[in-house]
Amino acid sequence: MIATSDGIAAHDGTADLTVMISGGFALAYRAVLPDFGRATGLAVRTLSGASQGQGPRTIRHQLAHGARVDVVILSNEGLHELTEDGRIVAGSAVELATAPLAAAVRTGAARPAIGTVAALTRTLAQARRIVMPGSTSGLFIRDSVLPRLGLAGAARVTMLPRGTDSAAALAAGEADLALGPVSELVDVPGIDVVGPLPDEVQLVQTFTAALVAGSGAVEPAGG
Repeated sequence: MIATSDGIAAHDGTADLTVMISGGFALAYRAVLPDFGRATGLAVRTLSGASQGQGPRTIRHQLAHGARVDVVILSNEGLHELTEDGRIVAGSAVELATAPLAAAVRTGAARPAIGTVAALTRTLAQARRIVMPGSTSGLFIRDSVLPRLGLAGAARVTMLPRGTDSAAALAAGEADLALGPVSELVDVPGIDVVGPLPDEVQLVQTFTAALVAGSGAVEPAGG
C-alpha cells in the first residue's frame, strides 16, 4: 500500500482500478474505500490532483501528459473541462457529494466573524495573509467574491496549488485564514473550521465521478 498527498491509502501498480481524485472529496473517499474494496474485490490505486487550475498537479494536466487513469472524481467545473477535452466517457458521470465554501483558522486562534458579508469583508481586509487553493474554490473566490466585496487586489491572498497546501500553511502559522471547500478543512490537525461563507458569496461545489475515455478497465452501466 502507498499513500497519496491526500493521505489516502492506495495499492501499488498491481491495481485493478486507478482513481484520480481531487481533495474536495478525499475525506468521504477515505471512509468508503475499504468497504468498496471488500464488496468488489478490486484493488484500487489512488492518485491525486486538483480539479482545476494551472500546473502539473491538476487532474487535467496529468491526463494530458499520459497518466493512466480509469475514474476521476472532481468538481463539476473541472469535469466540464475534461469533457471538452474529450477525456470523459459520455453518460458516465455520477454526482457524489456537495461541499460549501468555509473559512478556517489555526487551532487556538481567535475565530473571526464571517457570518455576514460585512463581517467577512472586514475579516478578509484585516487578515495578514489568506491562503486558498488555486482550483475551483479559489478561482471562484478570486474572480467573484473578492471583487464583489471590493477587495480585488487589496486582500493579501496567496493561491496555493492544492487545498492540502492551504491547510498545511495555515497549520504551520504561515497564514491567518484559509478559505476553501469545508471538506478540505475539517479533520485537519492544527486548524479549526470557523464556519461557512455567507450565502450571498457562497459556492456549493458538486463532486462527481466519471469514467476516463480509453481506460479499458471499466465500462459504464449497460455498456
